[in-house]
Amino acid sequence: MMRDMKLMIAALAATALLAFAPPALSAPKHGIAMLGEPALPPGFAHLPYANPDAPQGGQLRQAVTGSFDSVNPFIVKGQAAAGVRTYVFESLLGRNWAEPFSLYGLLAESIEVSDDRQSFTFRLRPEARFSDGSRVTAADVVFSMETLRDKGRPNFKNSYSKVKTVETPDERTIVFTQDSGDRELPLIMGLMPILSKTFWQGKDFSQTTLDPLTGSGPYTMDTIKPGETIVYKKNPGYWGKDLPLQKGVFNFDEVRLDYYRDANAAFEAFKSGLADVRAEADPVRWNTGYDLPAVKDGKITLEKIAQLTPAAATGFAFNTRREIFADPRVREALIMAFDFEWANANLFANAYRRTYGYFSGSELSSEGQAVDEREKAVLGDAFSRLRPDFADGSYRLPVSDGSGRDRKMLRQAIGLLADAGWTVSDQGLVNAKGEPFAFTILVQNKDQERIALHYQRTLQAIGIKADVRIVDSAQFAALQTTYDYDMIPVTWFNSLSPGNEQMLYFGSGGRTAEGTRNYPGIADPAIDAAIQAMLNARTREDFVAAVRAEDRLLVSGFYMVPFYDAGGQWIARWNHIGRPDTQPLPGFETTTLWRNP
Repeated sequence: MMRDMKLMIAALAATALLAFAPPALSAPKHGIAMLGEPALPPGFAHLPYANPDAPQGGQLRQAVTGSFDSVNPFIVKGQAAAGVRTYVFESLLGRNWAEPFSLYGLLAESIEVSDDRQSFTFRLRPEARFSDGSRVTAADVVFSMETLRDKGRPNFKNSYSKVKTVETPDERTIVFTQDSGDRELPLIMGLMPILSKTFWQGKDFSQTTLDPLTGSGPYTMDTIKPGETIVYKKNPGYWGKDLPLQKGVFNFDEVRLDYYRDANAAFEAFKSGLADVRAEADPVRWNTGYDLPAVKDGKITLEKIAQLTPAAATGFAFNTRREIFADPRVREALIMAFDFEWANANLFANAYRRTYGYFSGSELSSEGQAVDEREKAVLGDAFSRLRPDFADGSYRLPVSDGSGRDRKMLRQAIGLLADAGWTVSDQGLVNAKGEPFAFTILVQNKDQERIALHYQRTLQAIGIKADVRIVDSAQFAALQTTYDYDMIPVTWFNSLSPGNEQMLYFGSGGRTAEGTRNYPGIADPAIDAAIQAMLNARTREDFVAAVRAEDRLLVSGFYMVPFYDAGGQWIARWNHIGRPDTQPLPGFETTTLWRNP
């Protein structure tokens, strides 16, 4: 009997151990996808949009607008130089931009993930090195997570704080665990920029710097002239040049970025041969400004690169932290007052289409889609608060007669403003206290000023005084970071696999936390819930339903005056610069270019 009792106790103990044992990890894999399996097999040769036989060497010169006063892109302070993250720093995994969201081994040779993604392990490549020749170790990975989480930009804290424990059984192995249920977290940690613990010893990471930083990427910082020029030079001893992810990319010996005050100056630099490639943003310039001898002689190629990801969400963002924009009826009225049809014909040579929402042109958009049962479950109580035209997908952005003064449209706008307590008087539009409806549109360049002045004229027709104030890029960045504005032009770039960044863009915490990209000051628990449902989705169907719910709530909240998009990218390049025939889903990719012999 005693023997039976001992056996029973042993069995119970074993059961208890199983109950509290960590979830079993999968076998080590060469990559990971957000949903399903990665498209590229183990041992793939190169990325599908890279030319593994691309010529090597030479210099790539680019003209950048704006300025910079720091080379640390990972902190809130300062305005960082472009290209630092791309050329100098690497992550454990690298992205294949021909898929919605799949990552493959870069600094890490493998990843193991539990079925519930609560535990995941990275195994570093033994050959991985920083540019100073030192090995990349597990200690560097832990240091990077803790430093970026505690001293870096808010998006790092938002994501990395979800890590519950991190263990390093040896110098090449890092084991993360979480209990938040965030299925994207293994991929987010895989994309974490890896810092050298030794390099940062005795330095203040939270402060701006113009001293060259040490990373493990293919380039090092060479020339640094604040506000003028930054040059990246190829590291001849770069450890990862033979990896499949790096075949046919980073082909130049040197990448030079010269800064110019505005787009006109940058265009002149391109025309004169001081820049090799230009992504054109001005449709009028694209249609008329490139009538150049070099184009006629075949020395410059003009092309439109199709973009197969959601169009960028751009527009004038209402700062709902300001009382004047707190009422959604006011915001809807001001959207009605924006005459896209006139602007497209008179300012943009009819080159644009109107952008609907935040995932326009993709299956993730709520445009024309009625709420189905999956999405209804995500929306919860918010579904009952949706207007019928948003619930059934029939809502459309206002379409004017193109006159620049569509009386019918403006009367509708005035009606909404009246419902919100604003009336027309001899002094213009005023509220019950007699206070005028007045605000400032903050812009940072002439292109933004042009569209703001067009909007200003229409608003004036309904009694609203909108001042347009142009500031330099440093001032704009500072005011943007602290939300010290009434209205600003904004851009959110979204992919076919949105994730944790959505909380940084639209999560309620960003209404008060400085440095996020929640420029409108959105604080809606239903949007937070939709983002969480998206992060927890296990199937593509559930994922699409959650993103559509987010998009529907954002559009129905009238948080910005939506702009327009071209359906692709206008690219001009001198013909000594070559590119692969295939481009990734987001469009033109500069890291795959090369200099023709």
